[in-house]
Order: sequence, then structure tokens, then C-alpha cells
Amino acid sequence: MAYRINKEDCICCGACEAVCPVSCISEVEDGKREINENACIDCGSCASVCPVSCILQV
Repeated sequence: MAYRINKEDCICCGACEAVCPVSCISEVEDGKREINENACIDCGSCASVCPVSCILQV
């Protein structure tokens, strides 16, 4: 399994990036965040802190 950020719902707060233990989340266009699925360890930390629940397990 992996996690993916719905960029349409992302509010650019950066909370997910701040808690990622392997630093696999980075800022892309317009301040939105993106998860490097190859580096993600599927811990779920990002999804648990997202205030708008835009990080989904896929």
C-alpha cells in the first residue's frame, strides 16, 4: 500500500511534510505537497496529521 495526496484538497499547511520520518514529502507547484511513493514506508504519520484529510491510502 502507499499514500497519495489529493492536491485539489491540499491547503499547503506542510504538516505532513513536517512529520514524515523519511522525508519523502516535498513541496511542488503552488505550495502543494507530493509523496515520493518509492521512498514512503507506509507509516501513516502524514495522514494522521492532515487537517483536511487529503492524504489517502491507495
